[in-house]
Amino acid sequence: MQARLLYEAQMPEPFSFRLIATDGAARAGEIATPHGMVRTPAFMPVGTQGAIKGVHHDDVRASGADIMLANTYHLMLRPSAERVAALGGLHTLMSWPLPIITDSGGFQVMSLSALRKVTEASVTFRSHLDGTMVELSPERAVEVQSLLGSDIAMQLDECVRLPAEPAEIVRAMELSLRWAERCKRAFESAPDRFQKIGRALFAIVQGGDDLKLRERSARALTDIGFQGYALGGLAVGETREVMLDIVAACAPMLPVDQPRYLMGVGTPADLLEAVGRGIDMFDCVLPTRNGRHGLAFTRFGPINIKNAHHADDPRPLDAESRCPAARNFSRAYLHHLFRAGETLGGTLLSIVNLYYYQDLLAAARAAIAAGRFADYRAQSFVQWRDKRDRAESSSDGVKII
Repeated sequence: MQARLLYEAQMPEPFSFRLIATDGAARAGEIATPHGMVRTPAFMPVGTQGAIKGVHHDDVRASGADIMLANTYHLMLRPSAERVAALGGLHTLMSWPLPIITDSGGFQVMSLSALRKVTEASVTFRSHLDGTMVELSPERAVEVQSLLGSDIAMQLDECVRLPAEPAEIVRAMELSLRWAERCKRAFESAPDRFQKIGRALFAIVQGGDDLKLRERSARALTDIGFQGYALGGLAVGETREVMLDIVAACAPMLPVDQPRYLMGVGTPADLLEAVGRGIDMFDCVLPTRNGRHGLAFTRFGPINIKNAHHADDPRPLDAESRCPAARNFSRAYLHHLFRAGETLGGTLLSIVNLYYYQDLLAAARAAIAAGRFADYRAQSFVQWRDKRDRAESSSDGVKII
């Protein structure tokens, strides 16, 4: 398919989205932020507490990441948003000069369900650190993200784990819409000291696995108006097929000229499938969490380095990889590190996986610009299937295809 190039002269605002090319529903673009450009489709490594677990920021940058995600809930508890602000903001505290997006804490509303209470006004958590009660309202979520200094802030929403009763899905979706309005008002009225010029606020489409509710949410949020839109409440218990159907249905409902973000997803296959349905941004703990547990993502499919047959294997994970850790260390050595309980093993595989995710989407961007994304996606699936090491266990930890 011939790619459609959509170049524009320049971006007049500190935050903006430029659509560079389309290929079917797949899109390639650039997001301008006060701390730099984000090439899309983009994968955003997850630094929940201001760090990618076990990985130095230099390695994250070298992998090709343009942006990192941090979490409002965790940082407001420790070290506290006010302390971060007093120390110069999250960019300064972390020594991370590139863009940061902050998740508002809505996922914790679901994941910490035993420790929280949701009302119209706010969600009240019992801190998982010391048991103290903490209130997070839409206004406080925006304030915390402003104090952190994130380039992209997210509205506070309520995410429902699936499957769920229809009435519960409706209630959470409607509450999230009202919270979205409050978040926008708080964002637009933030004090000058928060330096909001150039920062963006994204809305989150909810509605569970009900496409009609998803459409209601998407239409209402676009009527309110935000700088970007996310699909939330997915990869939380529904099947992969349902998730992809929702993405395919919802992406066209969102503005063409603004970024579309699929939260918390996913495997390499999930990313390519979602890109093909019009998604621009992704975050997920999978590359680093699986790396810490011995699973490497490669162009040959997943490799469980803890499997015994790697103990005598002198080959690197991928001799042609851009990643030094994938090229320079043998599978036998990586296997030894995990058997010996050395934390370096998890660090190296996390780095391997971050490089792989960035390279996967860099190739997707090039394929979209060349008008051959469908071929690239199909070839990736064939390579994962046909070149996979047949000695690998079927219980690698992640099913890619």
